[in-house]
Amino acid sequence: MSLLVVGLSHRSAPVSVLERASLAADTQAKLLQDTLAAEPAVEAAVLATCNRIELYADVDKFHAGVAELSTLLAQHSGVGLDELTPYLYVHYEDRAVHHLFSVACGLDSMVVGEGQILGQIKDALALGQELHTAGRLLNDLFQQALRVGKRAHSETGIDRAGQSLVTFGLEQLAAGADVADWARGKRALVIGAGSMSSLAAATLARTGVAEIVVANRTRARADRLVEILAQPGGTGVAARAVEMAAVRDELTRADVVVSCTGATGLVLTAEAVAEALGLTVDDAVETPAAPAPPAPADVDRHAAWVENGSTGTVRQAVRRATVPAQSSGPVRLALLDLAMPRDIDGGTARLDGVRLVDIESLAEASADAPMAADVDQVRTIVSDEVAAFGAAQRAAHITPTVVALRTMAAGVVAGEIARLDGRLPDLDEKQRAEISQTVRRVVDKLLHAPTVRVKQLASEPGGAGYADALRELFDLDPQTVAAVSRADLNDPNRGRS
Repeated sequence: MSLLVVGLSHRSAPVSVLERASLAADTQAKLLQDTLAAEPAVEAAVLATCNRIELYADVDKFHAGVAELSTLLAQHSGVGLDELTPYLYVHYEDRAVHHLFSVACGLDSMVVGEGQILGQIKDALALGQELHTAGRLLNDLFQQALRVGKRAHSETGIDRAGQSLVTFGLEQLAAGADVADWARGKRALVIGAGSMSSLAAATLARTGVAEIVVANRTRARADRLVEILAQPGGTGVAARAVEMAAVRDELTRADVVVSCTGATGLVLTAEAVAEALGLTVDDAVETPAAPAPPAPADVDRHAAWVENGSTGTVRQAVRRATVPAQSSGPVRLALLDLAMPRDIDGGTARLDGVRLVDIESLAEASADAPMAADVDQVRTIVSDEVAAFGAAQRAAHITPTVVALRTMAAGVVAGEIARLDGRLPDLDEKQRAEISQTVRRVVDKLLHAPTVRVKQLASEPGGAGYADALRELFDLDPQTVAAVSRADLNDPNRGRS
């Protein structure tokens, strides 16, 4: 196994870089195809969410693979390689497996334990299968990651270790107060009608807001969300839909705004929010000067190669972001921006009476959250599963050699039986069958112990060399071994869930 992952996420890169590096569906497909066309990679899969972009590949050369995958990410994301490189992380072999399993369990998510990532991993695998860029290794890896993630959620309380992004965001807006007490009687404006906005609307309704107004580019979707919120079997909250053009007017009546759209530009500017509150942008609090970049010894913001035996990684410490200064006076308007790229101008945070919580501030708040015992339990599961996956992959690596050995032995037996038929033509069918069975039993017994043992040895760390030793000792044809591997790789029942 020569698994390599190169990527960036909310833990390594600022939101401004993640926004620009986001990959559309067609761009992901082109990235996979170009990765496979690159010399170091024979398999590829891409995991792209609002908070991470990761390119997985089976490579034959580590350093060439890192260089090629980094270049491809830069080309397809539109962010220059020089700018992107400081935020990239690299994991190799078992460390890459550990990383994906941790991601699948929600340990690497902005809100620990969130389950949405499992669907995104499943989509990444489906795209790789559809484009035939995911072969045996990545099929096995991603399928196992899904199983590990499901195991973590079913066997531990990892779901309790974190909350939904919406709930977490509202808690940040409430600034330590009980969310229900904070939200009771407020008017809420929800911009967008997709899955995250719908979840936000439902969560606001449960907290006891007095009214929810939904604005969306497609009015029909806003109407549908309002219908669900207002129906007797739903939340029963007072709700209405408006056109996007009415957002500015609704801002003058809103106490809370949650925005999550697919817009590529800002939905709410600082000027629009200031106008709604009867302010001007001159009423913004002064933003302190950005601190000087820390020395590498302090934060290690610069990517540094760490060589450890045959593995390599790029270490990137958690970034200390500069957050816009927040108004210290009474909060007149609370803004929650869950979009990527962002919907709400970061400058709104400096307006008098405005509190803004966005993806970046959520990342910082969750990074400081105490680690629950459930998280430690999940980490143990991940470590155990990584070891099991590595052993299975190493054992699978020797299987084609063992199959080729048994195929060769069967050929020798068949040749000797045919030779015996020529020398003893008077044998009857019963005698011939008994001799053939006896010879096959002898060969099987001679091969049984060494083949079982070599599989056991191959599953241990450093066991890859046993396949080479077996091929050398028995003078196995490399093309025969390769043919067995190809047949296994092309099995239509392999890698499908």
